[in-house]
Amino acid sequence: MSAADLAFYLLALVAVVSGWRVFRTDSMVRASFLLMASFIAVGAIMLLLAAPYIGMATIFMMAVEMMVMALFMVMFMMNPAGLNPMNMVHQNRLSIGAGVAAFAGLTVAILLSDLPSDRIAAGAPVIRDLGTELLGSSMLIFESAGVTLLAAMIATVVLSARSGRFGPSDEGSRPPGLVPGGEPAGRRPEAEQEDNKEESEG
Repeated sequence: MSAADLAFYLLALVAVVSGWRVFRTDSMVRASFLLMASFIAVGAIMLLLAAPYIGMATIFMMAVEMMVMALFMVMFMMNPAGLNPMNMVHQNRLSIGAGVAAFAGLTVAILLSDLPSDRIAAGAPVIRDLGTELLGSSMLIFESAGVTLLAAMIATVVLSARSGRFGPSDEGSRPPGLVPGGEPAGRRPEAEQEDNKEESEG
């Protein structure tokens, strides 16, 4: 067994196990990072299969997308930071049926498809030609999407920060409870203010 074969099997194991753990973990943030690990492993497999464009595009796009999703989970989840236990799987039977049907359909398509076998010259500029074909008339769209993603990431960090321009952003706020009518979950700003007041008076 060559080093490439060993790397392929290890990356395939990482992709499958981390993809399975996405549905077994009890945290949205952990699920985001597990999904990112699975996609990165798939992208690395594409690199091993001599498909560098698809591999690098998968790694870059999925890494950024999962990071943005994890940050938004921390910001907006009713569950504080998306880290407290919660049920991550819904409609179990329908999900299992859809997964089995998709796997069977893709397997049949792969086995029955007449894949091309035309060889490409070793020195052919495949990546350049593919990039020109994909981005030749859409460069402005891709550049705009990149700037928009960057702005979204910066805004996410700014909005999730506690310190605001005019003081603490959560001053006077009350975190929601994990159950309706329950005690607030996470940090309680009013309690912190009372403690600070007592310390200053003492």
